[in-house]
Amino acid sequence: MLTITDLSLQRGGVWLLESVSLTVQPGQRVAIVGANGAGKSSLFQLLLGQLAPEQGAVSLPGGCRIAHMAQEVEATERSARDFVLDGDLDLRRLEGELARAEAAGDDHAIARIHGELDVHEAWSAGRRAEALLRGLGFSDEDANRPVSAFSGGWRIRLNLAQALMRPSDLLLLDEPTNHLDLDACLWLENWLRRYPGTLLFISHDRDFMDRVATHVVHFDRRNLELYTGNYSAFEGQRSERLAQQQAGFERQQARIAEIQRFIDRFKAKATKARQAQSRVKALERMERIAPAHIDSPFSFEFPVAEKVSNPLLSIRNGKAGHGSTAILNGINLTLLPGSRVGLLGPNGAGKSTLMDALRGEGTLMSGDRTCGEHLAIGYFAQHQLESLDLDASPFLHLQRLSPKASEQSIRNFLGGFDFHGDEALSAIRSFSGGEKARVALAVIAWQRPNLLLLDEPTNHLDLEMRQALTMALQNFEGAIVVVSHDRHLLRNTVDEFWLVNDGRVTEYQGDLEDYERWLADRRKDETEAPRRVPVGQEGAPEAAEAVGESAEDRKARKRAEAALRQKLSPYRKKQSALEKEMNQLQQKLSALEEQLSDPDLYDDSGKTRLKELLAEQATATARLEEVEAQWLEVSEEVESLEAELAG
Repeated sequence: MLTITDLSLQRGGVWLLESVSLTVQPGQRVAIVGANGAGKSSLFQLLLGQLAPEQGAVSLPGGCRIAHMAQEVEATERSARDFVLDGDLDLRRLEGELARAEAAGDDHAIARIHGELDVHEAWSAGRRAEALLRGLGFSDEDANRPVSAFSGGWRIRLNLAQALMRPSDLLLLDEPTNHLDLDACLWLENWLRRYPGTLLFISHDRDFMDRVATHVVHFDRRNLELYTGNYSAFEGQRSERLAQQQAGFERQQARIAEIQRFIDRFKAKATKARQAQSRVKALERMERIAPAHIDSPFSFEFPVAEKVSNPLLSIRNGKAGHGSTAILNGINLTLLPGSRVGLLGPNGAGKSTLMDALRGEGTLMSGDRTCGEHLAIGYFAQHQLESLDLDASPFLHLQRLSPKASEQSIRNFLGGFDFHGDEALSAIRSFSGGEKARVALAVIAWQRPNLLLLDEPTNHLDLEMRQALTMALQNFEGAIVVVSHDRHLLRNTVDEFWLVNDGRVTEYQGDLEDYERWLADRRKDETEAPRRVPVGQEGAPEAAEAVGESAEDRKARKRAEAALRQKLSPYRKKQSALEKEMNQLQQKLSALEEQLSDPDLYDDSGKTRLKELLAEQATATARLEEVEAQWLEVSEEVESLEAELAG
C-alpha cells in the first residue's frame, strides 16, 4: 500500500527524517507516535503532495484514493449534512453531471449517470452522512444547521465526519479524538476497526491506539521504527531495547515508587477494591514499560493547599441549567478531601453544566452550595486557554500570582512543565495548543488548590505530558472531579464515577467497560459500517451482530442482558457497601494503632485503657476479616455475572 524508500525530509532547516525506509501493508491500521516537532504532521503533508522530500521517494498504488481530516474549516452557510456529503467527491461530481444532463435533456447521459449513482449507492448517502453525524455526537436537528453556527471544536468533528464520508483506500487522521467526548471516541474506535482500507493516524490517546492500531510507527532520532501490535505492545518492545542499555534505571525506579505509594494510600481506603486492583495492574505495567518514557521532559506535581476543609464542597437539592432551562435536577453531592470522581454521561447530558455548578459559575439555579472555609479550586477547561495573556510569558503568568516568589523557584517549577531558558520568558502568543495547555496547568498547580475540576485536560497534550499529568494526579492529595475521553487517565486517577444522564447525577457502580456496554445498549440508531466488512472480522462486533443476528434474536438477547444486569445490580450494591465498611474499619484500625503507640499506655496507670484498646483492635480486625471474606464472595459472583453478560 505505502512504500517509503531512502527518504530525507527537512523543515525550516531542521532535519526531520534522514534516509528512512518504511513499508505499510494494505489493511494495516498504523498509529504514528513521536515527540512534538518530530515530523508526524509533515509526513502526512508529504503523502498528500503538499511537501517534497530532499531525497528518496514515496510510492502509493495507482488510483489510490486518499481521505484526510482537515484541521480547520471556514465558516460556511452550508448545512452540516451537506458539508459531510461534500466529502464524497465522486457523489458530488455525479450529481453535477446529472444536473447538466437534465438541463440539456440528454436522456442517454441521464440513464448512464443514474446507473453510476446506483453503483455508488447514492440513494443511501444522506442516511450515511446523518449516521456519521449522530455517531460523532450531533443531534438530528444539528444536521440542518449551518456550519457557521458551530463552535471550533464541533467544526473539527464535522471535518472528521467529512473525511469518514469520503470513499478511500488510505485514510489519514491527525489527532481525531481531540474535541471528542468518550461516547464519540468509542463510536469512532468501532468505525475505524471496521474500516476496510489502510489507516494512518496520529494520536496521543493510548487507549484509543490500543483499541485501533495494528502497528505503530515511531519517529525516533530522525528515523522511522515500525512496531507490530498496538501502543502497549510498542511500549513493551521499546522498553526492552532501552532497558538493555540500562538507561534511566534510577528514574524508572522512582516512577515505580510513586505509583506504589499511590497504591498503598488507596488500599488504606478500601482493601482489594476494584479500583485498587487497577492500580496494581498499572504498577505491573509501569514496571514493564517505564523505560519507554525515561526521556520524558516533564516532571511536576500539584502541591496541595496548606489548609483543607472537610467537606470541601457540597450541593443539596440543587437544580442546574442555563437561563430558565433546567438541565439537572435533584443534585445532592459532597466532595471530601481525597475524593476522586470521574464524570460519565452522553454528550449534552450536562457534565459541563455540573462542573460550572461545582465551581460556582452561575449554572446552579436553586439549592444550597456550601463551600468549606479553606476551599481552593483549580479549574481547567479548553476555553481557559483563551483567558491566558498571550503577550505574557509562562514566567510572568506565575510571577503575577506570587510577586514575592524568587526567580529561581519559578524557573524550577516551570522546568517540570518543560519550559526552560528563553522559552520560559517568551510570550505565549506563538505557542502551540499543547504548550498553552501546559501553561494553564502550571498556573493551576502553582496556586496550590485542594479541589481540581478538570474538563478534558488532555486535549492537545502529547503522550509524555499525559503520562506526567497522570502521575501528578495520582499523587495529588486533594479532591479531583474530571471529565475526560482519555480512559487511561480515568482508569489511573479516579476512584468512583458519577453518571450524568436524564437530568440526574447518580453514583455509577460499574467501570469503564460497563459504561461502554451501557452506551452501546443506549444507542438507538446504529451507525452504518463501511462497506465490504468481512463477517466475523476481529474488532467488528457490531458488524457481526448486524449481519448474523435477526431482529427477533437481537430482542431476545437484549432481554436476557437486561435480566442479567438486573440480577447483577444488588451484588454490585453489596460490593460497594462492603468496600465502604472495609474503608471505615481500616481507618478505625489505623486510629487504634496510633493510640496504641502512646508509651504511657504501657505504664501501670494505663493498663485499663490498654486492654480496652486491644479489645477494640481485636474486634475490628475480626470484623475486617469477615467483611473481606464476604467481599471476595460477592466479587466472585459479580465477576461471574459480568463474564456472562460480556459473553
